[in-house]
Amino acid sequence: MRFVLVLLIALLTVGLVAAGWVQSGGMKLRAERTASTPEEAVRALLADIQAHNWDQAYARLDHSNDIQQQDFVREIAGTDGSLRTYSALQSFDVWPVHADASHSTLRVRFNWSSAVGSLDEVRDLSVVRDGNAWKVAWPKPNFANVPLQVLPVNYLRWDVIGRRSDDWGSASVDSPKVRIISMNAVERPDSVVVLGEVENEDTVPAYVNISATLLKQDGSPLAQQDSFDAIAHSLLPKQVSPYRIDFPGVRLNQVKSVRMDAHPLLVPASADPVISVENQNVNKDALGRTVLKGSLVNQSGQIVNIAQVLAAFYDTSGKVIWVSDGYVDDALMPQAPVPFAVDIPPDVATRMHDYHVVVNHYTAPRA
Repeated sequence: MRFVLVLLIALLTVGLVAAGWVQSGGMKLRAERTASTPEEAVRALLADIQAHNWDQAYARLDHSNDIQQQDFVREIAGTDGSLRTYSALQSFDVWPVHADASHSTLRVRFNWSSAVGSLDEVRDLSVVRDGNAWKVAWPKPNFANVPLQVLPVNYLRWDVIGRRSDDWGSASVDSPKVRIISMNAVERPDSVVVLGEVENEDTVPAYVNISATLLKQDGSPLAQQDSFDAIAHSLLPKQVSPYRIDFPGVRLNQVKSVRMDAHPLLVPASADPVISVENQNVNKDALGRTVLKGSLVNQSGQIVNIAQVLAAFYDTSGKVIWVSDGYVDDALMPQAPVPFAVDIPPDVATRMHDYHVVVNHYTAPRA
């Protein structure tokens, strides 16, 4: 009797484990490992990327283009302290674009969770038949090859002296003079957005944040938010930055007026690195969305680990009608162009007359 009870418990345990494996997608994963269709090959590859199973992911690739495993991993996982090194593949969508007996093209939307929030990426992947299986023909990465050279350092720099190392913002001195030069409240399908531009009018650098308070018809506060990262916080003298402040779930008919506040702090800064914006153009991406594309070129001799693009869009009267922002996955190596793209809402694309791009950046302290 005792033996029968033990046997029943063992069988029940095995059954529960098997059921859990099937429910969690075990059968699906096993089917994907066979890669009998192009979509299964892509989904299996992306599942391995999610799990950081690099050996298995590399084994799923077609190696006719001589891609090396270290280069494949370097492109996916990031390097040089780039934003991708602080990201993980959260989810993905796959759908076919073209297919025949030996070759297929699938479009993939990657959703990355990162240190700055959720980021989307769209790319087309080629899949080729290899006997009875399918392999993903991952494009060979083209990393920047920076030659050994000497660059002269002649940039402007501002230091703040006579302060404690923990007195960030130098609160004991007068704040820099900054001015909000424009403000526009617009309604989006799911929010009210306050946007415009701010200028550092002083002769010293400033760390700037903008806050906005929406007021009801009776003058009482409805909601308060600040610009968070939709602004170039560090402004050199006479520099202008766009800003955007989002109020989710608010409608414009609830708002009588907007109270704006600028919060500047004196900080040390330098005019280096200089990041130029080149080859700017408005085009359509693979999903048919209107985007502003271009490339960033780091003109300095140091690596820029994380770069953020802020783009202000203007109507024919010069009024700011939208501010888009987007991060670049790769680090900016000296003198090496890196592509960027930021979304433009459809209604803004039909009304915009001009645009201006500002680049935010983060560079890790040198050892």
